[in-house]
Amino acid sequence: MARLQIWRMGFAALVFCVSLASAEGGEERGSAEVVRKETHPVLSRQKRAWIWNSLYVEEEKPAPSPYKIGQLKSNRKVEVKRFTIEGDGANSIFTVDHKGDLFVTKSLDREEKSAYNLTARMYDGNNMLVEDAGEFIVQVTDINDNSPVFPKTYNASIMERSRIGTKVIQVKATDADDPTTANGELRYSLRPEGDRSLFEIDTISGVITAKTDSLDRETKSQYVVVVQAQDTRGMASGSTATTSVIITITDTNDNMASFTRQTYELHVPENQKLIEKIGTLELEDRDQIQNKDPEFTVTPPFNNIFAVERSPNKDGNLVLKQALDYETKSSYSFTVHVRERNLQFPADNKDRAVTKAQVNIRVIDVDEAPVFSKMIYSFNVMEETMVTNIGTVTARDPDKANKRIRYSIENKDCPVGINPVTGQLFTVRKLDRELESTHMFQVRAQEEPSGLQSFVKVNILVQDINDNEPELVVDDVFVCENDMAKTVIGTLRAADKDEHPALFRFSLSPPNANFSIRENSNNSAVIRLEQGTFSLDDPRDYILQVKIEDGGQPSKTSITPLTIKVCRCDARRVHTQCKAAALRMGVSVHALIAILLCILTILVIVILIVMRRRFQKESLASMKNSGEIHEQLVTYDEEGGGEMDTNGYDVSILTSARHDGSMLRHPDLAPHPSLYAMVQKPVQHAQPPACKGDMAVMIEVKKDEADHDRDGFPYDTLHIYGYEGRDSLAGSLSSLESSSTGSNLDYDFLSDWGPRFRTLAELYGVDGPDRHHPY
Repeated sequence: MARLQIWRMGFAALVFCVSLASAEGGEERGSAEVVRKETHPVLSRQKRAWIWNSLYVEEEKPAPSPYKIGQLKSNRKVEVKRFTIEGDGANSIFTVDHKGDLFVTKSLDREEKSAYNLTARMYDGNNMLVEDAGEFIVQVTDINDNSPVFPKTYNASIMERSRIGTKVIQVKATDADDPTTANGELRYSLRPEGDRSLFEIDTISGVITAKTDSLDRETKSQYVVVVQAQDTRGMASGSTATTSVIITITDTNDNMASFTRQTYELHVPENQKLIEKIGTLELEDRDQIQNKDPEFTVTPPFNNIFAVERSPNKDGNLVLKQALDYETKSSYSFTVHVRERNLQFPADNKDRAVTKAQVNIRVIDVDEAPVFSKMIYSFNVMEETMVTNIGTVTARDPDKANKRIRYSIENKDCPVGINPVTGQLFTVRKLDRELESTHMFQVRAQEEPSGLQSFVKVNILVQDINDNEPELVVDDVFVCENDMAKTVIGTLRAADKDEHPALFRFSLSPPNANFSIRENSNNSAVIRLEQGTFSLDDPRDYILQVKIEDGGQPSKTSITPLTIKVCRCDARRVHTQCKAAALRMGVSVHALIAILLCILTILVIVILIVMRRRFQKESLASMKNSGEIHEQLVTYDEEGGGEMDTNGYDVSILTSARHDGSMLRHPDLAPHPSLYAMVQKPVQHAQPPACKGDMAVMIEVKKDEADHDRDGFPYDTLHIYGYEGRDSLAGSLSSLESSSTGSNLDYDFLSDWGPRFRTLAELYGVDGPDRHHPY
């Protein structure tokens, strides 16, 4: 396709040339004939023949109507032709007519776009391409239509006393105009309304520098300069912009520390703590606190007692290095010097600074607590010994009054006591190093009668004596059935709670014909088989009494029984079966006494229980003979169900009182109404009395059997229902405190209370007016 297009373009160019040649030969043809000849196909390639002139457009030029900026030209001679353009702003900002004149339709801004790239083509009358794409550029020329702009305000700093020419900061403005022209070239200067006497600026680079070396922060710490930027190389006709630059003067150590006073008067109590501030020596230094560097010295020999330390705000804190004593010295006077270290420049106040001050201190007398002769006391005490004089703790009253001191120990359980007057220590009880090797306690010293007090720590180190018997330490010891003589069957070791290194000696007490002990050099011994054959069937047990001596002063000896097991072993002397040794256990006297006491206590309890039961039986028998009734009271915390609750008790074991009802009568022996009779009931028509049922007959039989059985225990059961159900009209149904006299009261009213009380009505029913009611 590309080659075909080239051939077509060549053909069009050829036709164009032929038509031009015909016109030069003087031949007259019409437009139709020209068109026909132009379209005659001739295959040839033609060289481009665009003729360009420089095209420029002045920015911001008004365009109320399109104005011409140039013409598109070609050396091709074509009578009828047409031009087209493509590219930036083609046919909108830029237009072209049939003559090739190029027009601008609107005002252009170079700062938005400084150049437009366009492409032109030329066609003949038959719309055939005569001149292929030709590229050209329309340049927008600049005018000074933009002012300089500073992007921000500036903050800068410079150290005081800096040299001349020291850079402070560089400012920079921008201008949207063409930087290659004067419109975009800027020049900088300092405005007079700023502090320009101490600073200067480079007109081209915008660098601000110091033009003096006398900047002093203590005099003035901040300056403001106004910078102006102007285009057109600083010409008066150029546009300008300004910005402020705040310049801060930073501090350096260029001032000496100076005392605010020449004399300092201080009052210090004699009990002032060491290395604590007793006063402040104020300084004056105009430098910032991070740059102050004072150094203090105290004149000898007072520098051994007092020191001056630098405080957080760089003043001098006077502190004590040694304790004061009013009774020894009541006043001090000395001189303190101060100097400034690391001065960067000659001090501004070197002629005015006060570098020496007199300090006068007056010591104030205070009542001081007793002072011990030592910070801590340590004594040695032999264990298991009562010592009357362990050592002495001494304290004194540092005041002039020199009061008497009394000593005491706060811990009441302390095994050590103290003489309250002399401070002499003694043991209250014997000490045991194996229980506690060190005893620590505090001794209090107090001025008499009840003055100030102080405390001191006392350490008692318990010294060891050989007071513990050695203890046998042994692994599993056994003898095999097939062991030969001289076989080692076990190793013996010993332990001693005492502190001294022991040299243990092992032996058998008494000696044994079958076994022996051979000592080693490392405080141990081995048990060796001497003779004999052993069998699991042998009923004998082999128990050795091992005697151990610790070799101390005095020497301690222990004898410990050691049981030798008889075992059946394999070839590697690993036992596979051993005979159980007879169980032997020793009981100490204390354990035996405890066992006897327990047995005696159990015997006494058993005797008391038997006597109580016998007394109860006799009491019950006598009470039955006297007509008393013993009842088993079963109390229910919940409410009863009334006469319908027949599952709450076993009626078959219910027994009654004697026929005469003597125990249920009132003390005055007069008949009283039953509690049930006293219950208020609503007035209703009389109901026929209920007949005595089978329940009443059964109760009578059981009562008679119980009354005539003189040997049986009473087993009456009384169920107490403290309250009736919530729907009942009756009150409590408890039979306690109820009368059992032979009253002729009518209980038929129970039938009027409804079906719930029918059983109770039958229980209390009567056959005649003289019928005795047991309850």
